[in-house]
Amino acid sequence: MSSVEDPTAAPPRAGTPVGLGRRMKAVLFFAFAFAVMADPVSSVAYAIEAPLRSLNGHLDLLLPTMAMVIAIIALVTLNYWQLVGAFPEGGGSPEAAGTAFGEEWSFLPIGALVVDFALTIAISIAAAGSALIAYVPSLAPARIPLALTLVVLVAGLTWFGHGGRLIFAVMTSLFIVAAAIVLAIGWVDPHASAGRAPITGSASPAVLAVMLAFPVGMALATGTEAPATSIAQLGQLDGDGRRRFGRGTLVLTIGIVGTLTLGLTALAVHLNVGIPRPDSTQIADLAHVAVGRGGLYAFFQLSSSLLLLAAASSSFQAGPGLLKALARPRHSGEEGLLPPRLARTNRHHTPVAAVVVYAVISAAIILAAGGHEQELVLVYAVAVFVSFLAGLLAMARFSSRRGSRLLALTNILGAVAVSFTLVINLARGYPLIAIAGTVLVAAVLHWRWVRAGRPRGVESIEREAEADDEPDEPVSAAGRGP
Repeated sequence: MSSVEDPTAAPPRAGTPVGLGRRMKAVLFFAFAFAVMADPVSSVAYAIEAPLRSLNGHLDLLLPTMAMVIAIIALVTLNYWQLVGAFPEGGGSPEAAGTAFGEEWSFLPIGALVVDFALTIAISIAAAGSALIAYVPSLAPARIPLALTLVVLVAGLTWFGHGGRLIFAVMTSLFIVAAAIVLAIGWVDPHASAGRAPITGSASPAVLAVMLAFPVGMALATGTEAPATSIAQLGQLDGDGRRRFGRGTLVLTIGIVGTLTLGLTALAVHLNVGIPRPDSTQIADLAHVAVGRGGLYAFFQLSSSLLLLAAASSSFQAGPGLLKALARPRHSGEEGLLPPRLARTNRHHTPVAAVVVYAVISAAIILAAGGHEQELVLVYAVAVFVSFLAGLLAMARFSSRRGSRLLALTNILGAVAVSFTLVINLARGYPLIAIAGTVLVAAVLHWRWVRAGRPRGVESIEREAEADDEPDEPVSAAGRGP
């Protein structure tokens, strides 16, 4: 492969990596990995209940369904292991697609990420509200005002910039500890011997029911791409260091998410905890049956709520950061691809107008769903899967050019699994809204790019958005500002 075609030939970022001791690297890895995995770990709070509803409450089919979900996520993770190796500077699917097929193909995964960040904010805040309502049922009539208040609160916190990686990591760790306690007590000495598991319809034939249900549970996969893009933040490390951190985070994430998901699913089947009442969630009911209504239950609900809000806050930083990068001129004298107002920042480098845009869109999504996260799960595992598909097809092309048939087969299998998930979810109807939004954003950005004279380097926009912590200044195609 020539240097032009080689995805590993991504230009280096400006700045010199600093030497870190072993202890500092361990702290940095903890803060990075557990902050980045906040989104997929928080998805455990609602992604098990979603396929159970699709299965009409048949708990006997839930474990094989979730096992299929984890297996496919592992396959996608394997492909992203390869992508991180090829693009250790960050950039993810947009950069992979642009390098493989041409810059114009970067816009589809970029559009998917723009939409996905809004959906992540909406579903995470709706789920956080549901967790609070499950603990305090009297809040149920105020579900929508509660969710909208949380949107304003989380959006307001972004005023103070991009701090909090270590706090997000601690929130992720707290939820993992809380879930481990629920699992341990639930298996050894549960508070109650069984919960309630209403059946709402047929699930026959079983194989077809599982095949139609598992794509809904693929909401668990939505954070898989995060390590591939977030490694751009690690200016302290060189390319090899970022590659190790990215791959280590991928492995740790699938290990933790897989263990928690299958463990909680098996416990739900064991304790007969099925579709919850309107003022609760399945995972809250499971914790209640396992540990009772005491302090441990409160700890579990509080930790899950905080983690979900952390996931929303992370997207409130990433989404507006991407809009900011798109609005900034690529070179002096050029226009950005979005209105310049979206690139203006306060003294904490927060693009306030872009945050307001995401807050308004997320609030509208929450209103449309009535504040119920289970209404949003069906839409959630759609937009980001377009980004997955672009990245997997790009890696398949790279593998084919290298003559690596095994890697190409792995890439193609991942692309087929992602395509199947997309088709099944889109067949449900209103998830088409997410695809329409993705295509619309991509089309508008492409149109603006053509009008601007097709400036070079647009495929690296996600890398720049992740790495950027400076106020407004033009950036070059090679990376950071001149």
